[in-house]
Amino acid sequence: MNYKNTLNWMFSQLPMFQRQGKTAFKKDLTNSIALSKHLNYPDTKFKTIHVAGTNGKGSTSHMLASVLQEAGYKVGLYTSPHLKDFRERIKINGEVIRKIDVINFVKKNQLFFETHSLSFFEMTVGLAFEYFAKQKVDIAIIEVGLGGRLDSTNIITPEVSVITNIGLDHTQFLGETLPEIAFEKAGIIKNEIPVVIGEYQEKIFNVFNEKAKQCNAEIYIASKNNNKEIYESDLKGIYQQHNIKTVIQTIQVLNSKGYTISEEHLKKGLNNVVKNTGLLGRWQQINENPRAICDTGHNKEGLLYVLNQLKEEKYNTLHFVFGVVNDKDLSTILHLFPKEAVYYFCKPDIPRGLEANELQQKCIQYNLIGNVYPSVNSAYSQALLNGCKNDLIFIGGSTFVVAEVV
Repeated sequence: MNYKNTLNWMFSQLPMFQRQGKTAFKKDLTNSIALSKHLNYPDTKFKTIHVAGTNGKGSTSHMLASVLQEAGYKVGLYTSPHLKDFRERIKINGEVIRKIDVINFVKKNQLFFETHSLSFFEMTVGLAFEYFAKQKVDIAIIEVGLGGRLDSTNIITPEVSVITNIGLDHTQFLGETLPEIAFEKAGIIKNEIPVVIGEYQEKIFNVFNEKAKQCNAEIYIASKNNNKEIYESDLKGIYQQHNIKTVIQTIQVLNSKGYTISEEHLKKGLNNVVKNTGLLGRWQQINENPRAICDTGHNKEGLLYVLNQLKEEKYNTLHFVFGVVNDKDLSTILHLFPKEAVYYFCKPDIPRGLEANELQQKCIQYNLIGNVYPSVNSAYSQALLNGCKNDLIFIGGSTFVVAEVV
């Protein structure tokens, strides 16, 4: 079995939430616990930081990894979804896992996967944990895939738990209200393990506070940290300031536990996230003339950050390459979009992609006007042709749209 065949088997034989939706969601940790035992408990053989949240958990995870790398630690990084290559999900000091390691892991454990009907995500988490254990990382940043309480990653006992923020996303799995979703995210809070809350949200803070009290876990609120200094990062976008505060608070907690991370490590780490970790798709410029920017923000809160950032940009005409998945509640977001932009409607190349014609019809109701294109790349190519020197092209709406242009 070569690498391509291995990936084809993983994607086609096992349910995968990002592509299929609800059929890939499992509501218990039985399989994850069984797989950990089968692999001889690799998750107990290295230290971790667990990161959950509706928005910002990917950027926060990469920032933390970069800072820890600058401090001289060997750092594992597990994130999802990937943009171009599956191996982006599993990195050590910015280097992706080797193809042969993916092949060998699946080949060795395929019978176990099939016997226990493991999901794509459960299997991938097992691969990451075994790889980090074998490579003897000092610490690994583990990003939650979906929710927290029942997520496959939630078998670890971390040094610190991090919850960036709460918004209405994946409501078909996590609940219809912010307190319900907060309850799922709070599931990563462990007994006597400190927890950092990125953004204070009055309506749901009591959910975290009660869980922390039950677990005798010290709770920190990053947004209320009195640090007055402004920290820069190579991850551009106004919204990254929230994530930077979360990282600073988390580093302070780690230092209180005996880690050695200096102010210089912090600043260098924040300014070299892309270089150190290879992060893609966060307010990323992919063309200069006309300037083209893509961002993976896709739910209401994430898109609001992005749209507010667009208001700060200077341009003559805004060209908006736009595509979404078919379970997106567009009624909650379309009223936020700029009506003066020229839209290029497209469908991301996955089964869950919403047909471009249907997207166009929904957008017309909000006076968002543009043409339909057969693919993301054809939409982007036309925007490049139409764009003038002082115009701005934005590509987004879905992680899968961004994946096709970076």
